[in-house]
Amino acid sequence: MGKLFVIDGTDGSGKQTQFKKLQERLTKEGIDYKTVSFPNYDSPSSSLVKMYLSGEFGEDPNSISPYIASTFYAADRYATFKKGYQDYYNKGGIILADRYTTANMVHQAGKISEEKEREKFLNWLFDLEFNLYGLPKPSQVFFLNMPIEKAIKLMENRENKFSHTQVKDIHERNPKYLEESYKAACSLVDKYNWNEIKCVNKEGKIKTIDEIHEEIFKIVKKELNLE
Repeated sequence: MGKLFVIDGTDGSGKQTQFKKLQERLTKEGIDYKTVSFPNYDSPSSSLVKMYLSGEFGEDPNSISPYIASTFYAADRYATFKKGYQDYYNKGGIILADRYTTANMVHQAGKISEEKEREKFLNWLFDLEFNLYGLPKPSQVFFLNMPIEKAIKLMENRENKFSHTQVKDIHERNPKYLEESYKAACSLVDKYNWNEIKCVNKEGKIKTIDEIHEEIFKIVKKELNLE
């Protein structure tokens, strides 16, 4: 089996920037890899995700069951795995993922406030994607911990990925939802042994792109025995 490196975090945490930075670094180091980004907006498998995020099932994300929403994302990941990178991964290939099952753990678990119910959901999601669908488990997950007030500020003029406009999806335009997602994410770091990459220094300033990247690559390098 190969290696799967996941970069994840709440909206506005800099996932795409660090994803591209890691690609550039691996290319520079002469390491072969493939990339995948979820949702996979280039595939028909993301159609239900697009409908959900655009508000066709309801403007309030909390009105859509986390179980139902998670099935949209899981089906997209399954189709992308089977058609895109299964053989490469099974032969020992390196996969870089911009979001993964971990994103559902963050965004959908944040809808559930009761601890036992949240735990029940997380166990169900783990079983759905990794056991039933047989998707690969991540080798390393990098959670970009960007405080929510700074993340919201960074998202102000950002283009929407699937509509290519500055119209926000139902997650991005709901500050309360983003806050709950952030709290859920922080509670999952230790539970699932994610690598927490703090994006703000002790002085309260956002770290540079290179500073954050070096923290990530140090762990990647060790996982790939490049030291």
